[in-house]
Amino acid sequence: MLLRLAYLTITNTFAALRLLPMSDRDKDVEILALRHQIIVLERQLGAGTRTRFAPEDRAFLAALLASLPREVLGRLRLLVRPDTVLRWHRNLMKRRHARTCQPRRPGRPPTVRSIRALVLRLVRENPGWGYRRAHGELAMLGIKVAPSTVWEILKQEGLDPAPQRASTTWADFLRSQAHALLACDFIETVTLDGQRQYILAVIEHASRRVRVLGTTAHPTADWVIQAIRNLVMDLEDANCRARFLIRDRDGKFPALMDEILADVGMQTVLTGIRMPRMNSIMERWGAVLPP
Repeated sequence: MLLRLAYLTITNTFAALRLLPMSDRDKDVEILALRHQIIVLERQLGAGTRTRFAPEDRAFLAALLASLPREVLGRLRLLVRPDTVLRWHRNLMKRRHARTCQPRRPGRPPTVRSIRALVLRLVRENPGWGYRRAHGELAMLGIKVAPSTVWEILKQEGLDPAPQRASTTWADFLRSQAHALLACDFIETVTLDGQRQYILAVIEHASRRVRVLGTTAHPTADWVIQAIRNLVMDLEDANCRARFLIRDRDGKFPALMDEILADVGMQTVLTGIRMPRMNSIMERWGAVLPP
């Protein structure tokens, strides 16, 4: 009993002497390491004689003890050798490095969907624009993309270069300018008493709203001009900003009519000879009226 007491006294004395040259930080590290080892041992009571460290235990001890000098690490009361702690730390650094250096997907990142949609809208509404013109418009809007990116977007959508897209069809023109299009025509009908009447009507392409300008048995030039002047005033009151008026080459339309429309910024578009389909919307509306 006396020998055991003497052994414990000498051991504790040397342990106290070992703590003297250690800094406060090293002492704190040792205390944390010892406490964690106690937690590991308490968790494994009754599980066997061999102490097993979970991955999170190894990571904690490695991060805590790796900064200590090797001679200090060798004096700590650890359940594993210092080399084992250093090996844990090397493995921890390898896993961290592998996560931060994962290879990215090759190639450039995909273009933002909204930018892609804007590019396609620009070139479809402006068939004469090439990829460089579209790129310039994006730059004016503050959108920074490379010209090659715009070209790639057009290629993926199967859109031809600008010279091939510049030949706009009549149907494309009607669709793209529907909000700015009016169409007019004379519709011939017969009243119940057998009198022939001519109805001058105008239709808005976008809304399909029909404006009947008047009806007469004798559509003279003065009568048509007055009807067109009334139309211009109605459009101004309705804040309608039409830019084009489609009509056929009927002789009942006087030349002065086009000048009146030009004064308010509206251009007259004449259909081809014997091509009623160029004014098909107006022709279809006139077809539903009784003869």
